[in-house]
Amino acid sequence: MSTPSPGPIRLLLALAVLFIAPGGRAAAQTSQHVSPAFAKPQTPEAAGDLLLAHGQYLEAIDAYSRAPYDAATLNKIGVAWHHLSAVGQARLNYERALSLEPDFPEALNNLGATWFAQKEYARAVHFYRRALELSPHAAIFAANLGTAYFAEGKYSEGIEAYRNAFSLDAGVFDLDSAYIINGPITDEERAEQDYCIAALFAEMHNDDRAVDFLHKALNAGFNDAKRLRRDPAFAELRPSPDFESLVREIEPK
Repeated sequence: MSTPSPGPIRLLLALAVLFIAPGGRAAAQTSQHVSPAFAKPQTPEAAGDLLLAHGQYLEAIDAYSRAPYDAATLNKIGVAWHHLSAVGQARLNYERALSLEPDFPEALNNLGATWFAQKEYARAVHFYRRALELSPHAAIFAANLGTAYFAEGKYSEGIEAYRNAFSLDAGVFDLDSAYIINGPITDEERAEQDYCIAALFAEMHNDDRAVDFLHKALNAGFNDAKRLRRDPAFAELRPSPDFESLVREIEPK
């Protein structure tokens, strides 16, 4: 597929996905609302997990502070501070976790997210790469790495990292998790992100998902009909009525 043309830095993924426990992906937030008061967790860590899932971050930090002082708990405290936009406090706790467990991939990923939030993209790349080296099958780590590469203007590396993320998990950009931090993004950047994800789906011959993300791109303000018609990533999709309808929406009348 074609890579974005050089120009202003575009942050193609507006998410820094945070992990709370070693050994796998954080659990998705449930839509069922359970009051922490009635859940009666048996340990401070369990109480913190429940409070974190319900967005009660200061209370979660207090609960975790009464849990055993280990890398997993410190990482969770960092996640709670990160949700409060206290990036410095989050970083401090991720670093404390790594001082106890240097090869803790989730804490490395989360530490990268703190640098990404402060636009220190080279540092973010460093920590995302280390996390991915330790957990090569973690699609989110690969996606975060791709985002940081794009932020640096390294488009080819970014596309390859995104492609790797998709190969590991085609739903990598569709997460609905309690542990996702929304990053700063404009409508233009959101449109570019969705356009590139659509192109990757098209490369994978998943036309329905490609069309879905093209719709998202248009809703965010994408309006370059010439680019859409010429992009080789959409060559196979171009004859479809859905694609033609999309192009006509943004072509000058």
